[in-house]
Formats: sequence, C-alpha cells, structure tokens
Amino acid sequence: MRLRYLTLTAVGFFSAFPLYYSVVVASRHNSALAEVPPPLIPGGNFFANVSRVFDTVPFGLALANSFIVAGSISIAVMFFSTLAGFAFAKLKFRGRNIMLVITVATMMVPAQLGIIPLYMLMVKLEWTGTNYALIVPALVNAFGVFFMTQYLSRALPTELLEAGRVDGCTTWGLFWHVVLPAARPAAAVLGMLTFMSAWNDYFWPLVVLSPDNPTVQVALSTLASGYVNDYVLGLAGTAIGTLPLVAVFALFGKQIIGGIMQGAVKG
Repeated sequence: MRLRYLTLTAVGFFSAFPLYYSVVVASRHNSALAEVPPPLIPGGNFFANVSRVFDTVPFGLALANSFIVAGSISIAVMFFSTLAGFAFAKLKFRGRNIMLVITVATMMVPAQLGIIPLYMLMVKLEWTGTNYALIVPALVNAFGVFFMTQYLSRALPTELLEAGRVDGCTTWGLFWHVVLPAARPAAAVLGMLTFMSAWNDYFWPLVVLSPDNPTVQVALSTLASGYVNDYVLGLAGTAIGTLPLVAVFALFGKQIIGGIMQGAVKG
C-alpha cells in the first residue's frame, strides 16, 4: 500500500512539475533560463510579465473569444450528442445501424481534409473572421454521438422509457425528464473533453480568424513568433491560458470523476 501511494505521488509530481516550472520561469527574467542550477522558486515579476502579454497581443479579447467558442461548443455538443445518442440507443427506426456506422466512420477522416471546402463555405456565408466560423461547424461531432450512444444503451433501462410512455409522456418529454438526468454523468465527461479540445484548438482558428480577433492559442503563437523568442513572455501567456482549464476541472471535477467511475461500474 505504501509503495502504491509513493508511486502515485511520484507520478503526480512529475506530471505537475512542467506546469509549475513554467510559472517559475514566467515570474522571472529571460536570464533565469541560463542560470545553473535553474531556479525552482517563483520570482516577483509574474504580474509585470502578464502586463507585457496584454500589451503585446489582444489577450483579453483572445480569452473572451475562447470562452465564448469553447463554452458554446461544449453546451451544444452535450445536448445534440445526448439527443442523437438517445435516438440511436433506444429508438427504433429504419436505417438506424447504417446511420450510426456512417457517423462513426467519419471519425477516421482527418479533419485537415475538410479545411479547404469548409473555408470556402465560410467565405460564402461571410463568416470568416467571426466566431460563427468556429462554433457552427463544431456544434456536434461523431465522437460525442458514439460516446452517448454507448453510455445510454447501458445506463438507460428500456423499462423506464416504457413506463414513461404508459404515463402518457411524449418522446420529447422522455428525453427531457428521463434521458437527460440519466445522461448527466457522461455528459459532464463529454463536456469537459469538448471544452478542452475547443480551447486548445489552433489550426482552424489560425486559418479562419483575423489577427486582430484571435483565440488564446493563436495569440500564444503570436507571442512566440518574434525574431528573438521571448520565452518568459510566452510562458506567462501560457500560464494565463491554462488557468481556465484548471478552474473548469476544479469546479466540475467531482462530477466528471463520478461519471467516469459510474461508467466503469456499469461497463
């Protein structure tokens, strides 16, 4: 038992140390990178470096854009994936299995293959340079549909749905009053994964957004694109950009871990 705790402590330490050291460097001058031995205690320049980040790029706008985009995508994916998962898992209709296979098969197609036609569509809709180009194409995804289908097929008893129909509940009423409460643990996990993916997305925002309306990842790339790399500036921006992810996990981590454990038990 003691060896197990020591192993978990060591794994946790080595996992968290890179993040901690980036904060240490972000709170010092660039000269700290050449110090031997390297500094292990945060310095006193963190807020000054953060101020330089906001002076160099529109980082406040980038944070707002990333919050709007990642939050909107997460809510939409949770709702639409649960709706589609309920249909595939519990409703009987013609072509259900074929549609599910086609949906899952789209996961094997690299996203980069659709960049050019998607960009042409955004140009035609006049959405380039706006958050609509980031949000609308990502309102639902194949992974979310498959994930919720697998979860609801096991976690949602058919007898419960039949009892609801006997009580006069419509299909929409079943979804709202029965399916959504049962799907909450898995939806929390899916929402967290989706938020992280949308927050960390770089390639598509770089293609479709203008430089004066960036997301966090695009703004961070701008910080690191100078002729001489200012590592302290980049790490200060990275620390700020990582804090929302840590905050989301701190707020919803208990429910997310509960959902993972519940799914493991049911599996």
